Amino acid sequence: MVTPSDYPTGALLADETPGDNAPALSVSELSGALKRTVEDRFGHVRVRGEISGFKRHVSGHCYMALKDDKAVIDGVIWKGQAASLRFRPEDGIEVIATGKLTTYPGRSKYQIIIDRMELAGQGALMALLDKRRRMLAAEGLFDEERKVALPFVPRVIGVVTSPTGAVIRDILHRLADRFPSQVLVWGVPVQGEGAAEKVAAAVNGFSAMAEGGPLPRPDLVIVARGGGSIEDLWAFNEEVVVRAVAACTIPIISAVGHETDTTLCDFAADRRAPTPTAAAEMAVPVRAELLGYLDTLGHRSMRCARRYHERGAERFTATARRLPTPDTLLGPQRQKLDDLGERLPRALSQRLAVARGDLAHAAGALRPRLLGQRVERERATLDRLGRDLARSAAVPVADAARKLDRMPLRPTLVTGRLAEARAKLDALWRVAQSLNPDLVLRRGYARVEAEGHVVDSAAKAEAVGAMRLIFADGGVNVVATDAPPPSRPKPRPPRDPSLQPQLF
Repeated sequence: MVTPSDYPTGALLADETPGDNAPALSVSELSGALKRTVEDRFGHVRVRGEISGFKRHVSGHCYMALKDDKAVIDGVIWKGQAASLRFRPEDGIEVIATGKLTTYPGRSKYQIIIDRMELAGQGALMALLDKRRRMLAAEGLFDEERKVALPFVPRVIGVVTSPTGAVIRDILHRLADRFPSQVLVWGVPVQGEGAAEKVAAAVNGFSAMAEGGPLPRPDLVIVARGGGSIEDLWAFNEEVVVRAVAACTIPIISAVGHETDTTLCDFAADRRAPTPTAAAEMAVPVRAELLGYLDTLGHRSMRCARRYHERGAERFTATARRLPTPDTLLGPQRQKLDDLGERLPRALSQRLAVARGDLAHAAGALRPRLLGQRVERERATLDRLGRDLARSAAVPVADAARKLDRMPLRPTLVTGRLAEARAKLDALWRVAQSLNPDLVLRRGYARVEAEGHVVDSAAKAEAVGAMRLIFADGGVNVVATDAPPPSRPKPRPPRDPSLQPQLF
């Protein structure tokens, strides 16, 4: 047998000795031999350690390191096994990985190919749960300000739960007892592989339903599951479920587990129910109690109206007692009317006697003989005036007097002539006013005068020189000049009292 001591030290060339039981191996041959040895010796191992440097590649494979306080080993989870994990691996979580050891010749490193991964005990699971809760709380998914109130009487209720479990039967039975409503059930698995994704898809599906679609949009959603261990309820602690519940546009109730069970889904929901049955009680009121309450309100309304009517009648009666009676109000007027009725005949008789005396007194002055004498005197006076007028104008006054005696006196003829004359005078005055040259001066015009005459052309203005502008409120003296106007307006300088202005 050849041993290492048989090889000469310090040889320059390596010799292959016939019968050598340790031939030189290539690097690939040595790596392959190591790989087969490690895989045969450690074909099934379970390793406990803390995850460090976890990374999910775009291909779906997961790479990480498992470490304790003294050593580190690399780990790989292929895409197929990564999809079946019950939880999402994160740095700092202590786990128990099951798989086989192998080597990676490209880096001369050994690693564990993980087929299954579990949390290392209840403490590790609670640590993961607390870490995830703090992360989601920091994003504001659990804030009370973002939660909305539940509808008082929802018409349609959506339920996300297992379609074959006792939970849906309890919810339906409780709803039928309290307030029968339309229920849409979205059946999903509530534990096991893929349960979290299907629960989140159901919540998002209810939230995406449009009004007026083939199925009515729920007014309220209940996410429900019966009791169980923390592992059984873990699907409702997954981040995908929590985010779906927080983003739901429909008010949502979380009813996962029993009274003492708490999941992250409970924190994200608008209301948490201790049990699925309690969720049904929160969702709808008791119909019988509502009807009884409405009856009570109706009776109270009737009593209030009756009481108001009775009190109004009492106030009216009390007020009517204090009002005076018709006899009290009309008694003095009736007595006054009787007194006036008795005084009226006496007053009429007395007034008639006075009128007769006045008529007898005036009748003496209305005798025909006295009136005839006065007419004769007036006629004589008129004849005398006519003769005087005839002598001066050679007009037959006697004929004119006789015509005047026969002409009746009609005032309407005089007033009519006056009205016609007044209308003609008004028309002439309006024409005169329209031709008045001073009226247009009130509208901003001016009249140019020189030496008492109107200047109506530029030639006359240059010939005259000094003129006067007549405005509505007075006149101004001006002097005509042939200087051209300035090309552009200049700012007006301050007025100097010592300078002589052109206007005077």
